Amino acid sequence: MLGTGETGVLLKERGMDVPLETGETAYFNYFWLRDNCPSSFDHETRERAFDIFAEVEAPRAVSAAISGGVLEIAWAGTDHVTRMPLSLLANYAKGEKRADVAKVSRSPWFADHYGRMARFSYSRLTEGETELRNWAKAMLTDGIALLTGLPDTDAALLDTASLIGHVRPSYFGQVFEVKTHIKPTNLAFTSKALPLHTDLPDEDLAPGIQFLHCRANTVEGGNSLFVDGLAVAEDFRLAFPEDFELLVATDVPYFCEHERFDMRSRQRVIELDEYGNISGVTISQHHADMFDLPQQELDRFYPAFCRFGQMMRREKYMMQFRLKAGECIVFDNHRIVHGRAEYSANSGDRHLRGCYTDRGELRSIYRVLEGKKERME
Repeated sequence: MLGTGETGVLLKERGMDVPLETGETAYFNYFWLRDNCPSSFDHETRERAFDIFAEVEAPRAVSAAISGGVLEIAWAGTDHVTRMPLSLLANYAKGEKRADVAKVSRSPWFADHYGRMARFSYSRLTEGETELRNWAKAMLTDGIALLTGLPDTDAALLDTASLIGHVRPSYFGQVFEVKTHIKPTNLAFTSKALPLHTDLPDEDLAPGIQFLHCRANTVEGGNSLFVDGLAVAEDFRLAFPEDFELLVATDVPYFCEHERFDMRSRQRVIELDEYGNISGVTISQHHADMFDLPQQELDRFYPAFCRFGQMMRREKYMMQFRLKAGECIVFDNHRIVHGRAEYSANSGDRHLRGCYTDRGELRSIYRVLEGKKERME
């Protein structure tokens, strides 16, 4: 203990005790206080410009006082004075993670969700920020939304995706065409039934947000299938807790191998965030590699894996509908599991044009738009 500053600030060897406006006293480390001095950040770029690595000696306060709701610190060996609002300090007093407006409560949904699914017209999305913010929020809460009225042009898909992020290419390129191909490189490029899956788990970081713009759909069959992986995983956790933990902890190999590419990665079927909440699912039977786990471990893993896959297919969870020309279904590829019923390739035309953006950019645009809304209120 080194001494007491004015208005009750207590200087210690490696930090100080600061009385806050709430009446509580909180401890703050000297490195943290110096590193996060408001003057450490460039006012134009908002990036930290102060280089704490360049400091030869560990920062140490020689005096500290509170004046007008601001903590003023004089540092040893320099003329620099830090002025930090007590309101800012209060946000970091308990070592809790920084509040994030984009961490909204997610709402699990089930087979009857189609009638309640969030819908947005393309024209209104391009006219103003209110609808754009509502769309971003729907994507964060529900993981899926239906856009209507897209023009029948190649550019419409990219223009729509650019509203919430930059198009993120995959090994199929910037966009992909979901229709019957002569030499298909993916089951989606045939007229066969497409089992429930998430896209491209064979990439190190699977795509985040998927866009599917329906250009034509006059074939017999081919209904779209969507399941909220969050809803299934939460029920699975309650019904089979040991199986749940196994799917959370086990790396599953995935691959996609053709003449021009050989993609391989390992993913976990159920993903958790830092709080232990379910943050996503990754599953794809047609991209699953031969499981190379020890055979004794597979005695436990396969039954758990199959229970989860079978639960996903229950009528309780599966939303089925026919995607119409001019519609674009947008969904979180780390949460929403999707598939397609078989269709007759000779009965008409079916063409979906797809692309991906990142989930981080979705959260980013929501933070920006929500911040503007709060400043206007």
